[in-house]
Amino acid sequence: MAWLAVLVGESPCLLPLSHSGEIFSLPVMARVPYTQPWFSGVVNLRGGLYGVVDLAAFMGKVSARSQSEQAWAQARLVTLNVDSGVNCALIVDKLLGLRRQDALKAAEPPPEGSPAYLGHRFLDSDGQQWQEIDLQSLSQMPTFSGIGA
Repeated sequence: MAWLAVLVGESPCLLPLSHSGEIFSLPVMARVPYTQPWFSGVVNLRGGLYGVVDLAAFMGKVSARSQSEQAWAQARLVTLNVDSGVNCALIVDKLLGLRRQDALKAAEPPPEGSPAYLGHRFLDSDGQQWQEIDLQSLSQMPTFSGIGA
């Protein structure tokens, strides 16, 4: 298995490549009134309309983007794979490259009571902990698709 390594807030996370789509710089977004605070708006990407979710805000994490223009410059949009059936892009705070299964050590399940989209936690050879985010499970959650405030 292979992952896209990203920062969500200050947390290193792994997005399964098989669930991920394209990566974009942050374009201008059209705000949508009366939506959840984590729903950032809509964008046109390659002729398709995508809803944009601030993944850090959705997960209840603090992002450095609220404090720094440089942090905004490092942020990216990652679309969900077209097979998910959801036209959605996620704001991540920073891209950290790709990771392969053989580059990661121990895997442990998420803590009991964690949201369904949290997958295993892994360690890399430097001792850095990574949280897998199951984008397929995330896209099917009623709270994720319920953007109305």
